[in-house]
Amino acid sequence: MTAPYRAALTGLGAYLPEKVLTNFELEKMVETSDEWIRTRTGIRERHVAAPGQSSSDLALPAAREAIENAGLTVKDIDLIIVATISPDMLFPSTACYLQAKLGATCGAFDMAAACSGFPYAIAIAEGFVKSGLYKNVLVVGAEAITKFINWKDRSTCVLFGDGAGAAVVSRSRDDHGILASNLGADGRESEILQIPAGGSMNPPTEETVKSGLHYLRMAGPELFKIAVKTMEQAVRNVLKHGNLEVKDIACLIPHQANNRILQAVSERLEIDPARVFINVDRYGNMSSASTAVALYEAVKTGAIKRGDYVVLVAFGGGLTWAANLIKW
Repeated sequence: MTAPYRAALTGLGAYLPEKVLTNFELEKMVETSDEWIRTRTGIRERHVAAPGQSSSDLALPAAREAIENAGLTVKDIDLIIVATISPDMLFPSTACYLQAKLGATCGAFDMAAACSGFPYAIAIAEGFVKSGLYKNVLVVGAEAITKFINWKDRSTCVLFGDGAGAAVVSRSRDDHGILASNLGADGRESEILQIPAGGSMNPPTEETVKSGLHYLRMAGPELFKIAVKTMEQAVRNVLKHGNLEVKDIACLIPHQANNRILQAVSERLEIDPARVFINVDRYGNMSSASTAVALYEAVKTGAIKRGDYVVLVAFGGGLTWAANLIKW
């Protein structure tokens, strides 16, 4: 039986912290160089949250803009989902903090799929809307991930940045909207990308702090191979669900991990690079916020037009991967 509703992204928003950290500034903090960072990652600069600025603080202006662009008010929002791996606290959820700051009265919860968080959350919101349970769901990818970075570890500190992107997922009865989603995970590879301490497996202690176990850790070479393979497959799977081919994609929005991964995915898909949206040079890897901000910028700059087929695809710790197929 066909669902009575289709879910569409009706409003987008984004926010980047004021502080911009360039590669030249990083040269003064850790043994690296602008050339080394650019040639290996494509990143020139990234935004960094201010002291005392939490993920919910970043999420707030992005959420407000998305709601306004959807032509709605906070009272119209039925549910808030925040994708983040740098929450304000273990609990209450960042979504609850955002709800209070917005002045909303709806349900709210966080979900963690690392860099795949935003596409995961879009798929969850799609389910709520298509079922008829909710009419308007606010989805936010928000990260203050630099607060969990070891600024002495050049293998990670050059990669990440902070930011937030938001979308309102609402009912749509025409042929535009989310056509399909594809989610995947492989928990056997969880050690490749993680923050080892702070949870029930390794609770906070003096020893975990001294050992730097509360910082993000990544096995780069292993991650590269799996990321490229799984993102390619996620794109092909979601296109298959929509009875489309790679040539039908007007704009591919991949997770902005680094330029080498983006190039490798594009080559494996044999897609025209002009149809792949890239902003990693200005923001670095913003984890859950990455695809959200990229989608916002792609629409704002005219890279996505009405009727275009758009694919969001991401890969992150877990390991997780996800893709959404959207008719704009």
